[in-house]
Amino acid sequence: MFTNRLNWVHRWVLLSLLAMPLSSLNAATVPEGTKLAKEQHLVRGAGAEVATLDPHKVEGSTATMVLYDLMEGLTTEDDEGNLIPLIAERWTTEDNKTFRFYLRKDAQWSNGDQVTAHDFVYSWRRLADPNTASPYAWYIEMTTMLNAAEILKGKKSPDTLGVEAIDDFTLEVKLNESLPYFPKMLVHTPVKPVHKATVEKFGSKWTRPGNYVGNGAYKLKEWIVNERIVLEKNPNYMDADKTVIQTVTYLPIENQVAEMNRFLSGEIDITYEVPNEHFPRLAKEHSEALTITPFLCTYYYGIRVTNPPFDDVRVRKALAYALDRDILTHYITRKGEAPAYYFTPDKTADMAAELPEYASWTQEQRNAEARRLLKEAGYDEDNPLEFELLYNTSENHKKIATAARQLWKQALGVRVSLINEEWKTYLDTRRFGSYQVTRAGWCGDYNEPSTFLTLLMSNNSSNDNHYKSEEYDAVLNRALQARSSQDRLQAYKEAEAILAEDMPIIPVYHYVKARLVNPKLRGYSMNNALDIVPSKLMYKVAE
Repeated sequence: MFTNRLNWVHRWVLLSLLAMPLSSLNAATVPEGTKLAKEQHLVRGAGAEVATLDPHKVEGSTATMVLYDLMEGLTTEDDEGNLIPLIAERWTTEDNKTFRFYLRKDAQWSNGDQVTAHDFVYSWRRLADPNTASPYAWYIEMTTMLNAAEILKGKKSPDTLGVEAIDDFTLEVKLNESLPYFPKMLVHTPVKPVHKATVEKFGSKWTRPGNYVGNGAYKLKEWIVNERIVLEKNPNYMDADKTVIQTVTYLPIENQVAEMNRFLSGEIDITYEVPNEHFPRLAKEHSEALTITPFLCTYYYGIRVTNPPFDDVRVRKALAYALDRDILTHYITRKGEAPAYYFTPDKTADMAAELPEYASWTQEQRNAEARRLLKEAGYDEDNPLEFELLYNTSENHKKIATAARQLWKQALGVRVSLINEEWKTYLDTRRFGSYQVTRAGWCGDYNEPSTFLTLLMSNNSSNDNHYKSEEYDAVLNRALQARSSQDRLQAYKEAEAILAEDMPIIPVYHYVKARLVNPKLRGYSMNNALDIVPSKLMYKVAE
């Protein structure tokens, strides 16, 4: 696996590590003698309705999951979480500051056009362009790509971004800082390419069926909002001859019980989630279908720190201390989630956080300190704290929010009103800041601590908590500029300590991913912690 230790790896070692057969990594591997099912139609639960299929506008894991089938970038991860080439055949660097990527010559768009280095230049400039208004524009700055910060601020033109097509199949990227994990960052959805001619011809309508041009194993056939998204095999895909699943249907089902019932009736092959309250029964009665995999994702409550009373850190800490995570994970979620007292999940590569002091206290001690802090902030039985807790439509989120409300009421006398909104409205509410406390989750865009910790930097447009700390920014910038992995990990450790002191978010638990998977389906990833489970790797076997 590529880690920060690559600071000292020579160019020839990089090349040798990348000399691997691509077909076994980018397509379904069907053992000889396997009897395939006649119908290779995969039906997947998608959770909420997809907001967009534009990789530069996407938010949330639902759309990301669909885009794994429609779009492909330079790199990806295999089933074990190892970084591997995808559209890139290989890459080289001598200083972790200038990278050259050599593209596959057989990569094509779904309309037959060749995928070239020019596509990535256009796409990354589009991502950085303030006129695109990408919610993930900040990500291009986190790569430290040359001039990215100035472009986002409107001080320089997007065509000054540090990316250049040396020729049709050679892409050169220049960074401001030495960043050994830069190729890892290219796994993420916003840095996937888009087809220039299609975007310019159709504008915002380019993502509609009939217009959509992607470079993935599937192409968009049908999209009926709040009903289904249907994909069909892309005959122009570079490994199309090894793609077994012919059609993929995504169903947006927000109610986990309804999704479970449709799976048990044979209508769905892979659920998006499982209902928490049914997990013990499913583990007992349907163990052959229940899968639990690691997941680089943290469930937390985000606090709008600029909105009173949460501009007072004592109030934020009181809520964090009084939230009994053991009760939530043992009795509500019940799938093996780990209670969280820091932001970065333990399974993240080179994770370096230390437990904050309050994590070692008993819950009684935490509650007592929480009551003291609230009283000091002016809240007690005669003047109880009242606030609204926002969550997006989901029975699982509702149950967790209901339990959290009860825990806060019992420990602190706090009065919490629960506000439920469907996914798109919920995103708008968070984006425009009209909330006090919100349910949130952040999943790793790549396997390295910065994918979590940079979220709360002042210049991150996805930081809808509006948390701003010069100290925190300085520590993260020091991590980005670190010359050794030891210095980088020390900075990450300090960043987590600052978050525990300022408490702009309340970590609740570190996820696992529990799904129901058709036992006749093969190729489903059981180990990828980024939840990269493209349909092209799967196939159905006969009865």
